[in-house]
Amino acid sequence: MDYQPSENRYSDMIYRRSGKSGIDLPAISLGLWHNFGGVDTFENFRKIIWNAFDSGITHFDLANNYGPPPGSAEENFGRILKMDFQSHRDEMIISTKAGWDMWPGPYGDFGSRKYLIASLDQSLKRMQLDYVDIFYSHRPDISTPLEETMGALTTSVNSGKALYTGISSYEAERSQQAIDLLKYYNTPCLIHQPKYSMFDRWVEDGLMDVLGVNGVGCIAFSPLAQGLLTNKYLHGIPEDSRAAKATGHLQSNEVTVEKIDKIKKLNEIALNRNQSLAQMAIAWLLKDERVTSVLVGASSTAQLADNLASLTNLKFESEELNLIEEILKA
Repeated sequence: MDYQPSENRYSDMIYRRSGKSGIDLPAISLGLWHNFGGVDTFENFRKIIWNAFDSGITHFDLANNYGPPPGSAEENFGRILKMDFQSHRDEMIISTKAGWDMWPGPYGDFGSRKYLIASLDQSLKRMQLDYVDIFYSHRPDISTPLEETMGALTTSVNSGKALYTGISSYEAERSQQAIDLLKYYNTPCLIHQPKYSMFDRWVEDGLMDVLGVNGVGCIAFSPLAQGLLTNKYLHGIPEDSRAAKATGHLQSNEVTVEKIDKIKKLNEIALNRNQSLAQMAIAWLLKDERVTSVLVGASSTAQLADNLASLTNLKFESEELNLIEEILKA
C-alpha cells in the first residue's frame, strides 16, 4: 500500500513557537504512548500516522519504553518511517525519552549518563534514524546529580544524535536548575513535557511561570486525563474503558461520583460551544500561549480527527472560563 502525503497538509494546522527557540510545533502533536506497540494492529496505527501527517501534525512523540512490549512503538514507527516517509524526514520533529524502567539491572532506569546515552543509541537503532530532534530526560532522578543527567543530554546533542534537549515531569524548582545547567552547557532546554489537564493542574503552581520566564516551550501530555475528559464516563465506567481494566493507567477509584458530576457539567459547557468535551479540554489548555502543543493519543483515525477539530474553536468567553473554574474548584 503506497502513501502519498496530502499537498494541503499545512493549510489547516496552527503552529506555535516553542519558547524562544527557532522551532514551531503543531498545536496538536501525536503521542505513541498507547496503541502503537507490538500488541496493536500495524495497519491501523500506520493509517493514524498517515492521517496525522496529512493534517499538518509534524511532531511525533515517543519514548524508549512505549509499547507494549517496551521498545515496540519505536520499532513500529521506524518501519513506517522507512516505508512511507523517507523523503519527508526533514518535515518531522521526532522525539524520544529515557528515564523509566527499560532493561534489567542497575543501568536501565532513572537518570544516569550510562542509561541515557545507551538508551538513545538503542532508540536510534529501533527507529532506524541517525538522530532524533528532541531527546528528553523522562523524569527527575533525585539520586543522580542533575549535572550528570543534563550533561548526558548535552552529550547527545554534541554527538549529533539529538538536535535539542527536553525534560519531562520536573517540578518548578528542579526545572529551573535543569534549564540553568543546560544553558551553561550551551544546549538550551527546548521544551518541558508535563502532565496537564483540567483535572491535573500542578503545573500552574510555579512551573508555567518558570517556563515562560526562561523561554522554554511546554507540551502537555494526558490532556484528557486518561479519557476522563471525554463523553465516555458521563454515565459511569464502561466495560471497555481504561478504568475497567485492572492494569490501566486510570483506576476505577479515580472515577468518583463527584468527578462524574464535574464531567457532566463541563460537557454541558462544551455542547454550548458546539464542541465535544474532549475538544473543549484540548482548547482549554491551548488558551495559555505558553503551551506550545498538546500531545494526544489516538486509537483510530476518527479519534484523531475529533481531537484535531478542537482547533476550530480555541476562543473562550470570560463567562465560560469563570464557570469552568467554578466547576473544577467545587
